[in-house]
Amino acid sequence: VQLQASGGGLVQAEGSLRLSCTASGRTFSTYGMAWFRQAPGKERESVGGINRSGTMTYYPDSVKGRFTISRDNFKNTVYLSMSSLKPEDTADYYCAATARSGWVDLTKTDSFDYWGQGTQVTVSS
Repeated sequence: VQLQASGGGLVQAEGSLRLSCTASGRTFSTYGMAWFRQAPGKERESVGGINRSGTMTYYPDSVKGRFTISRDNFKNTVYLSMSSLKPEDTADYYCAATARSGWVDLTKTDSFDYWGQGTQVTVSS
């Protein structure tokens, strides 16, 4: 699967932004999906995971209540809606996909085999 992320940009603190990630192929619904971010000099971290059907989502405490991950399996797209953005949310944001069967930790980078190219989000104070 190939992933194409978009929607990044410059936004003021307390603003909102929605990222999109569109996957190629016809088996999108068989992939668990997630968004991660990586700021300069820092490790890549999870900001949201969603199971194949979209019925379960996972968030770290740092973004809980502000970020929402969702998916549209008919459009082969996963979204990350971000609100109340803070300067510390500034990073490159990556979508990721996993086709592994069984229970998969959708918050860990090691769980994912496919990555998008990243889209930059900058939050100004």
